[in-house]
Amino acid sequence: MMKILIINPNISSSLSELIATEARRCAAKETEITVLTAPFGVAYIETRAEAQIAGYAVMQLAAEHYADYDAVIVAAFGDPGLEALREMLPIPVIGMTDAALASAAQLGGRISIIAISQRIQAWYRETVEREGHLARLVSIRALDETLSDISQVQQNQGERLIELANQAVKQDGADSIILAGAPLAGLARSVSSQLPVPALDGVSCAVKQAEALIQLYPNQAQRSGSYALPPRKACKGLSKELSLLIGGESISAS
Repeated sequence: MMKILIINPNISSSLSELIATEARRCAAKETEITVLTAPFGVAYIETRAEAQIAGYAVMQLAAEHYADYDAVIVAAFGDPGLEALREMLPIPVIGMTDAALASAAQLGGRISIIAISQRIQAWYRETVEREGHLARLVSIRALDETLSDISQVQQNQGERLIELANQAVKQDGADSIILAGAPLAGLARSVSSQLPVPALDGVSCAVKQAEALIQLYPNQAQRSGSYALPPRKACKGLSKELSLLIGGESISAS
């Protein structure tokens, strides 16, 4: 049996339920899925500042729970905390953006991302560049409407999202579409027949890649290179679990 921990960096429990539903739908029968919700932060992440807060929440939850799992997935499209977790944990860590972009690249050609808000575009573009896929990105198209309930965006904006995806194909020349963000988990499955190119969902891509990496990658900490465990040093104000993972020793308040 494979055990995968999925961390929702947003504070929305309804969003966690949406993530869990899609993750379990696409996972292998022998895979056990657990989804945890960030204990602090924002309802949904749109900005760099919000991503920094979410990254810390993800690191805290991972430090507390990773030992019981074979892999960890960061379930927000900008992958907050991803690189830090890869440095800290001795098991595979997969991000939704990383997984979706890798899958799109394997399909070949040019990629377009469909997003849920205009403000989120800058963070997404920077994430794509960090992942090394900016040359393949032909567009990011996003909803203009203010979202009152993030967990209902598929129901309330489904037709508009499909329209944006088709515009990306016809006007931007996209060869594959990424429906970005945890609020769109499962949408690619339901709208694939309405799009002329492959549509990808970050949750399902991340789950399938996590399963593959569990089978391919030995569960051991990297001992050299840029992802080697952090050096030991004194730290203050961190939980015991997080202090241990970053190689630190807690010191008392002065």
